[in-house]
Amino acid sequence: MDARLNLFANPVIGKVIRHFNAAGQALAESSLPAATQELVKIRASQINGCGFCTDMHTKDAAAAGESATRLHLVAVWREATVFTEAERAALELAEQGTRIADGSGGVPDEVWANAARHYDEEQLGALVALIALINAYNRANVIVQQPAGDYVPGMFG
Repeated sequence: MDARLNLFANPVIGKVIRHFNAAGQALAESSLPAATQELVKIRASQINGCGFCTDMHTKDAAAAGESATRLHLVAVWREATVFTEAERAALELAEQGTRIADGSGGVPDEVWANAARHYDEEQLGALVALIALINAYNRANVIVQQPAGDYVPGMFG
């Protein structure tokens, strides 16, 4: 299976992706824990049906030492006992921010308040940017039907 469009070779979207990657680097350098960042990226990618990003971020998380148990339970985090309260708050914010069109009024105040109990202003800013960014990546990959399964950790950097 081939993608409809080569996102890296196309002069316009390739340039945009490079900007996305620069934004991702700024997020990687933030104080938001790396494990939390990967969990958020995985959950948003699952919701959006982005096989490419789900493949990438589960493999990156595993390579960084994340347990198989936690990776297998991201999709059902509400019923899982393996996530911290802070991670649960980040996953809820990620879900609400990803499913923004499904609810009226956007992200509920109680979801934001719960995240704010666990993360400082810098980390909240990183979470908001991360959720927006992974959703942009997901949408580009889903639109072009980017195939999943061949990602190797570190292959893009």
